[in-house]
Amino acid sequence: MTKVIGIRFRKAGKVYYFSPGENEIKTGDHVIVETARGVEYGYVVLGTHEVDDKKVIQPLKSVIRMATPADEETERRNKEKEKEAFKVCVEKIKKHNLSMKLIDTEYTFDNNKVLFYFTADGRIDFRELVKDLASVFKTRIELRQIGVRDETKIVGGIGICGRPLCCASYLSEFIPVSIKMAKEQNLSLNPTKISGVCGRLMCCLKYEEDTYEELNGRLPNIGDYVTTDDGLKGEVHSVSILRQLVKVIVTVNNDEKEIREYKVDQLKFRPKKRREKQSTNDAELKQLEALEKKEGKSKLDGD
Repeated sequence: MTKVIGIRFRKAGKVYYFSPGENEIKTGDHVIVETARGVEYGYVVLGTHEVDDKKVIQPLKSVIRMATPADEETERRNKEKEKEAFKVCVEKIKKHNLSMKLIDTEYTFDNNKVLFYFTADGRIDFRELVKDLASVFKTRIELRQIGVRDETKIVGGIGICGRPLCCASYLSEFIPVSIKMAKEQNLSLNPTKISGVCGRLMCCLKYEEDTYEELNGRLPNIGDYVTTDDGLKGEVHSVSILRQLVKVIVTVNNDEKEIREYKVDQLKFRPKKRREKQSTNDAELKQLEALEKKEGKSKLDGD
């Protein structure tokens, strides 16, 4: 076991492990650490605790020091400078007539680098822009192109549930989401209903996926033939996943067909490997599959 603390460098960013050294560090403290980008100011989200050695990437760097009032003042000034840098960069983008949208600006704690996050439809030749910015800020400049999910994480917003976006409030990393999850939960495959503010499939589709898989595993498939506890045989018409109810088309007196509802434990059927239900709307399915292919790996890891 290794003694570590967990540190974030931006809200809802990835949590990085560092060694507390001889310091007594608790959740909520601010510390100064050395990262691949240089010296950084971070806040502790996981106080001193032990984790399995396999979860730690060696060599584990130690905390340089607890943040002092001077460090906090430096961080405050950096935030002010970021606002000015954002305005300057927007003007320079207009000057060079570049098809890009500036999303955020970030100064490293030691001011050795200024990072500009932007979105664009394709590749952008920003070499002249970098030279122009370097002449203004007199430091290293890095322009980083990000995706629409990263943009939404930085900007934030309100989801259709009425709550702040998960990615901007607490999700440190994007969860892989697929069309299969929407199908498993018997949701509408209308892209406008299962897509988030970013235009990609909603992250919350993942939250109840395990529960739906378990509940679906107890139910017959639509179209399967079952035997009811009252001696009737019929074809499954529809299922209610959460209520664990099954509607069955049965044949009653005079060969009349009737739809009756049964609890799943009132039915006998041969369990079989779950097969993915076919969408009744192929056009919507194709739209979603195209949308899913567009979704690339997140480039912004919150470092």
